[in-house]
Formats: sequence, structure tokens, C-alpha cells
Amino acid sequence: MKPVKIGICGLGTVGSGTFNVLTRNQREISARAGTEIIVEQVGARRDNPACDTSGNNVSRDVFDVVRNPDIDLVVELIGGTGIAKELVEEAIANGKHVVTANKALIAEFGNELFAKAEARGVTISYEAAVAGGIPIIKALREGLSANKIEWLAGIINGTGNFILTEMRDKGRDFADVLKEAQELGYAEADPTFDVEGIDAAHKLVILASIAFGMPLQFDSIFTEGISEIAPEDVIYAGELGYSIKHLGVARQSAAGVELRVHPTLIPKKSLIANVDGVMNAVMVKGDAVGPTMYCGPGAGAEPTASAVVADIVDMARVLGAEQVQGVAHLGFASSALQDIPVLPIEDVETAYYLRMTALDKPGVLSEVTQILSDSGISIEAVIQKEPSAGAAQVPLILLTNRTQEKNLLAAVAKIEALEAIAGTLTRIRLESLD
Repeated sequence: MKPVKIGICGLGTVGSGTFNVLTRNQREISARAGTEIIVEQVGARRDNPACDTSGNNVSRDVFDVVRNPDIDLVVELIGGTGIAKELVEEAIANGKHVVTANKALIAEFGNELFAKAEARGVTISYEAAVAGGIPIIKALREGLSANKIEWLAGIINGTGNFILTEMRDKGRDFADVLKEAQELGYAEADPTFDVEGIDAAHKLVILASIAFGMPLQFDSIFTEGISEIAPEDVIYAGELGYSIKHLGVARQSAAGVELRVHPTLIPKKSLIANVDGVMNAVMVKGDAVGPTMYCGPGAGAEPTASAVVADIVDMARVLGAEQVQGVAHLGFASSALQDIPVLPIEDVETAYYLRMTALDKPGVLSEVTQILSDSGISIEAVIQKEPSAGAAQVPLILLTNRTQEKNLLAAVAKIEALEAIAGTLTRIRLESLD
């Protein structure tokens, strides 16, 4: 087979990591691909001291790469949905295959880009867009293709996981840990995408579409961040036998698909509850295989480059071959994708952790439980702390059974209206993951 010539667009963290891995492991990579893989051109606005491109053809205009007739495969590692989208569209129009690590681009514009790619007879590969070095896309599209996927749940943002781990292990508050995460380079100067769940939402939408055979529906996902999680919530959750994780959950039922990212109590005994720091993990429940878990580094130069290069190798294996039936972009033939409805969060059923501040007087717990009972919500566990010296108020913590969110919200409104309850309730959803 003739050599496969690739063009790398972007020399940031992932771009430089990809260049270095391709260069360092060239012999092993080419041997696995069955053909030589050559970095024909690099497009980057500036050099990156993390990699030496001095012997390569480097252009300051990334569009030079997609217009180069010698390039077989464009590797888009710019990020964002502006120039990156234009670049991918032009690459497709020029008949070039694309490998990308861009989760926002796939989650928000994947439907139209995949349609354009299919019409032009090229492929977009995006393993690195979700969970960095963990090969979760391949696992869902190929390894689990015999299964009807029932649900998946993932820690798919390392920044949020680092913050919650530090809060649990060291009793620190959110703002303090976030500052350290920024100093360590885990969080951006503007951490909104990470701590408010937008980054995880991009990834969850991609996973859910592959799992359930549905078009990407980023606009339908429910997203809630971790900025309101208090140290005491982490402590009380631990006393009840749970850890708090910022979880993405996708679950299929007869009524539709749940798509949600939010703080979640999960049992300490669960494997995923013990995935800490900046690590990522995804649990998948298939009807044939049962629950499986995939864990590893979800970001970083070379872990993400590992996934990018794996896609390059896959593409190199089939380039030039005749009548190759590749894996469909979302795992299902495009004609087989179904417009499955996404349930509004009000119709989703989960159990709940509730924390409230109550006056230290008899009958308060009875009033609260009566309101919950009238809403068809039963109590699974209670923590009622002793008041500190001279305090007139005490924290009251409850775990409820499973109920629809709209029922819980109605009950919470009534509880907050009680004279004996001060301020608003804290509520966190709970998943058993079984």
C-alpha cells in the first residue's frame, strides 16, 4: 500500500502530543497500520516548543493543509466550532477524511457534518472527543455492538472530578479547590464549561447517540454544575454511604431517553465512586454483557493523542482498499437512526438527597415527612444533627425513594414554605447504577 499522508491542523496541547507520538512511535504505528504514515504538512499559527517541527512543512494558514492535494487525511486539533467547522467542511468538500478531538464540534454540528461526509464518501473519526485516552467510542460502536444498551453513566470531566475529590478527602470548599485547579492547569481561567457541566454535556450527547442509535441532540440535554456543592454535603453523603460525583447519565426507557449532567450521589461500593482526581470513567449496561466500566486519563497531551493516532491508524488501514464497509459515524446506519424523544428533566425519576436547615423544636421532622408522604415520596434514611451550643437551628438530611422530579419539586416548595424551615433546600439526585 502507498504511504498515507496526513496533515495536522493545530499545535496546541493535543496537536503537539499527536505529532510527538507519531514521530516517536513511527515504526510501531506504521507496522500496525500496514503502511507508512507520514506527517506531510502541519498547519499552526505559531510553533509549540513542546514539539520539534523544524524538519516539516509548516504553514501558518491551516486551510493550506485541507487544500493540499497530497494530503489523504486531515487531523483537526484546533478546537471550538468556528474555524474548526469551516476547516472540516472544506476538508470534506475536497474529498479528505477527517480525524478530530473536537467534542463541541461533533455534539453541536455532527449531524450535518456526518451527512456531508457520507455524501462525499469520506469519514469523520472522533475517538479522542470523549474521555481522552479511553477508547469508549470504539467500545460502544464495535465492542458492544451485539448489545441493546440500557444505560450509561460517566465521570467525563476531570476538572470537576478533581474538585469533588479534594472536597471529600480534605474538607475543602469549592472556591478554594477551583483556584488550585486553575493553578495546576486542570481548569481554564473561565472554568464555566467544566464546572457547570457543558463540557460533560457535549461528551454525553455523543455517547448517548452511539448507544441508542439516535441523532445528536445537544439542545435537549439537562445540565447542572457543581458550584453549589457545599463541604457539608460531601460529609453527609459519606455518612450515608455515598460519594458525590459530577455524572453524565443517559438511560433509555419506553418513554424516551434521559440525557442529564448533574451532581449525583452514588454508593461508595460502586467502582465508579472510587475513580478520583482528574481520571475519567464510563459505565455501560448492555443487555447481553451486563455492566462494564472503562477508566483512564480523560485529558492531557499524550493520552488524548493516543486516541487521535488510533483513529489515524484505523483510517490508514482502509485507505486505498476496495469495497471497505467502515463503521458508521454513530455506530448505526444513518438510515436506521431513530428520533427518540428526550425526556424533560421534570419527568425523570430518581431518588434524592435533601438537606435543609430547621428550627430546633419538636414536630419539624413530622411536618416534613408528612408533606413528602402526601406527594407519594417515602424516606429511606434520615440524619438529624444535634444543635451546636446556643444554636436555634439544626441541619436535617433526608434520602428519599425514587420519584419523578416534578413531584419532588412540588414537595420541596411546600417544605420551604414551612415556618420552621430556614432558606432553601439543597437537593442532589441519587443513582444506584445497577
